[in-house]
Amino acid sequence: MERIEGLAKLTGRERYVDDLQVDGALWGMTVRSRAPRGRIREIRFDPAVDWSEIVVVDHRDIPGANEVLLIEPDQPVLAAERVRHVHEPVLLLAHPSREVVRRAAHAIEIEVDPEPPYLDVSVPPRPDQLQRGEDNVFKRLRIEKGDVDTALARAARVVEGEYRTGAQEHVYIETQGMLAWEENGVVFIKGSLQCPYYVHKAAIRALGREPDGVRIVQAATGGGFGGKEEYPSMIALHAALLTLAADRPVKIVYDRGEDMEATTKRHPAIVRHRTGVDADGRLVAQDIDVVMDGGAYVTLSPVVLSRGIIHASGPYRCENVRIHGRVMLTNSPPHGAFRGFGAPQTHFANERHMDVVAAAAGLDPIELRRRNLLLDGDETATGQRIVDGVDRIALLDQAVDLSGWREKEAAHAELARTDPWLRRGMGLACFHHGAGFTGSGEVMLASRLDVAGLPDGRVEVRSANIEMGQGTLTIFTAIAAARLGLAPSEVAIAEADTGRVPNSGPTVASRTAMIVGRLVEEACDDLRLRLGLPADARGEEIRQAVREHARATGEETVGRAEYEPPRGVLWDDATYRGDAYAAYGWGAYVAEVEVDLRTWATRVVDFVAVQDVGTVLHRTLAAGQVQGGVAQGIGWALMEECRWKDGAMQNAQLTNYIVPTSFDLPPIRVHFGETPWPGGPMGAKGLGELPIDGPAPAVVNAVARAIGVAPTEIPLTPERLMDLDRRAEGRHARIA
Repeated sequence: MERIEGLAKLTGRERYVDDLQVDGALWGMTVRSRAPRGRIREIRFDPAVDWSEIVVVDHRDIPGANEVLLIEPDQPVLAAERVRHVHEPVLLLAHPSREVVRRAAHAIEIEVDPEPPYLDVSVPPRPDQLQRGEDNVFKRLRIEKGDVDTALARAARVVEGEYRTGAQEHVYIETQGMLAWEENGVVFIKGSLQCPYYVHKAAIRALGREPDGVRIVQAATGGGFGGKEEYPSMIALHAALLTLAADRPVKIVYDRGEDMEATTKRHPAIVRHRTGVDADGRLVAQDIDVVMDGGAYVTLSPVVLSRGIIHASGPYRCENVRIHGRVMLTNSPPHGAFRGFGAPQTHFANERHMDVVAAAAGLDPIELRRRNLLLDGDETATGQRIVDGVDRIALLDQAVDLSGWREKEAAHAELARTDPWLRRGMGLACFHHGAGFTGSGEVMLASRLDVAGLPDGRVEVRSANIEMGQGTLTIFTAIAAARLGLAPSEVAIAEADTGRVPNSGPTVASRTAMIVGRLVEEACDDLRLRLGLPADARGEEIRQAVREHARATGEETVGRAEYEPPRGVLWDDATYRGDAYAAYGWGAYVAEVEVDLRTWATRVVDFVAVQDVGTVLHRTLAAGQVQGGVAQGIGWALMEECRWKDGAMQNAQLTNYIVPTSFDLPPIRVHFGETPWPGGPMGAKGLGELPIDGPAPAVVNAVARAIGVAPTEIPLTPERLMDLDRRAEGRHARIA
């Protein structure tokens, strides 16, 4: 079926928050700290500005709690006495003219008495840098299985390595934006967001209102990738505070520079491996240490760390696994949710390390993985038994065959012999990604969804899950139409408005199609039941019953569903043991690269992406998800470098934060295995995050094979690659 909102976007009819025109609306602007840490001593207003024309809000104007409610309420809506990062919001301004308020923001100086910032998680904080407990640690987590120390002592070979991944900017097409107004005593906030009920809860807390005193409505959203999961609560509260102070609607839309400087990014990480193998190259022990940079406030760091360590051992069987993880406070802007949610960092380290282990064991990297990939009946690091019927070795073999790996090896060797400058190589990554919230997270969410029969015989799906370019509207329409035997045109999707739709949970964690899509099916079944129809009723029978019920009662018939975990899925939050996810997607990616030894530039010339995510609900949208994830992964691997100074991003412009264009990308050949999972709609699992996990290690492994270096850090920019090749000694993996 056609994409539901595709034509509106193609023709420019779609209305994003910056397109919304409201009579009498003011423009809002944020005044931010320029220091990474310290006590606010003075705020100076330039007397050349007529401040009587400008609405000014500070922390004293917050009617509720001065905190952004999320996992922990440690982040202030507006800094009161201290700042903990550059670009921390201190004041809010509003004026009818966007240019006037922008100039006013630059006419305010915030004087901060500096305190020593903590900026590098690779070294322990000094006493004068401590800001949380004894070590600046936000969260510690641990996974243990078997006896790692004994297994390492008995291993035929132990291979060690340290791997580093940098921050990554989301670069959604539409920057952060919110519009707020008050109507009949209710504060409305409409904007670009992924999680309406996150913003709703935060607004209740900070505005000091009852739940029905705040209403959150999603506007058309031009991309998110996790960047519009938690941060929209901050900008929404700022817009609402200005609205209450001015008694007029207020719109805040960041320009690209402010968006890149102030909002969240992917957590930088350092991952250390000690891996023991037997004489045949089979894993006998994995000892893994994960350190992540959380930035100045907790945001979503604990759950990013959680997913990171759960995926850190990869899709491999190993009887003895120990994973330590911690995420630390630093005085940089807070890091937060980004597609993959911690797994890309640890998958990069593990898959890069698997190539190093293969070389140490004298094995081809393909063969090492074949010997160690999980088989049905094997257990993960958390003790979850995998019995989903997916043949992970077959996925690997398919990716290798489609890439022409064996045939190309000879051609690459000939190129190296005949061309003084160009080198080519192939790289591989095998990986997995859990769909839905970790452990008991989905149970705690208790997501709800309604499907209502409308008077004209159509049905309306009512959910808080949103469309941000990934295809939610189309997928939900397809699921409901198939379940009820209706045409897609007979299914409507309600606007994500907390005043109209139940809380079906956030649009994150590869949960929308699998978890919420299943609720769509169940609510359709409940609608049929409430109409008094048999379980096999479809099409015209349903349409007629809906219309007759509306005529007879003057009311809608509403089918409802609430999340219940699949049978046998058990998780222990205290021990981090059990079924971390109800289902996993599996992938095997192969990259072919060309390195020019004159410029040290790396070009990806071919890419094969093979995955099994259960039933593919919409092949075009699914392929687009994979191609988009691969593009982001190639950017993260080779060019997207956040450069930091004193806790601030120095290259917060798209002129010098480089993202891949179509010219930089190869043909991305997408293939799906389809092993239906009975817990998902029509057998589907989650897909959105899986494709970001594999590209970076596949690309970097290909570079390593092409020129014989051992990269351990991304992005692998030309400068970094040249330095790596020319160093006699470096931070290479070593064999003990």
